[in-house]
Amino acid sequence: MSVMDVMDASAPTHIAHRDNHTHRDVNGGWLRPAVFGAMDGLVSNLALMTGVAGGAVSQQTIIITGLAGLAAGAFSMAAGEYTSVASQRELVLAELDVERRELRKHPKDELEELAALYESRGVEPELAREVARQLSKDPEQALEIHAREELGIDPSDLPSPTVAAVSSFGSFALGALLPVLPYLLGASQLWPAVLLALVGLFGCGAVVARVTARSWWFSGLRQLALGGAAAGVTYVLGTLFGTAVG
Repeated sequence: MSVMDVMDASAPTHIAHRDNHTHRDVNGGWLRPAVFGAMDGLVSNLALMTGVAGGAVSQQTIIITGLAGLAAGAFSMAAGEYTSVASQRELVLAELDVERRELRKHPKDELEELAALYESRGVEPELAREVARQLSKDPEQALEIHAREELGIDPSDLPSPTVAAVSSFGSFALGALLPVLPYLLGASQLWPAVLLALVGLFGCGAVVARVTARSWWFSGLRQLALGGAAAGVTYVLGTLFGTAVG
């Protein structure tokens, strides 16, 4: 039986299985920086503002602190994400160049390596060699297969540094804006900013639960507790430092 016969025979089952068996997207280049950006923006700016407010400073000082924290954090997150993802991408591309040269210089050895890999996964030796031979006909397809099997990456789906940076910048700025917003709208006390930020933290946690196995309320409450604890600690520290300095 040929490889194509095996593939044709399994096609109906595969299609039926695919229609009733789907997975979440866990490799998106935007999700991680967006989620971490929003969480970090909310927690860090809320903690920063509550710490400053604990020192009994003016409303104007709190606003300036919040806006400065928003700008500094957003640019820092974007720069960090861009550098991190760009470095990772450059490393992957360098490894792909190594694999591409090996495929060009030692095609037979690479074919045997691929066949041996399929054999180790339970494919019969003759069929494994035939599968490897057919997959190796196209150099680019061979490179993709070797990259998937040996490096665990998909050359056609590498993360974008720009997408990561923009996602991180926008989400951090949005998260950091929440605790500042009540002051910008005329609030003169800290509690509206804290309340809005805590609601935002719960909402972020609940949204994250849509791509995880956790329930929305558990994820939301966990994030609310962590953010609230950070804000409480910094407020106490701000009060102590403000008293000591005063």
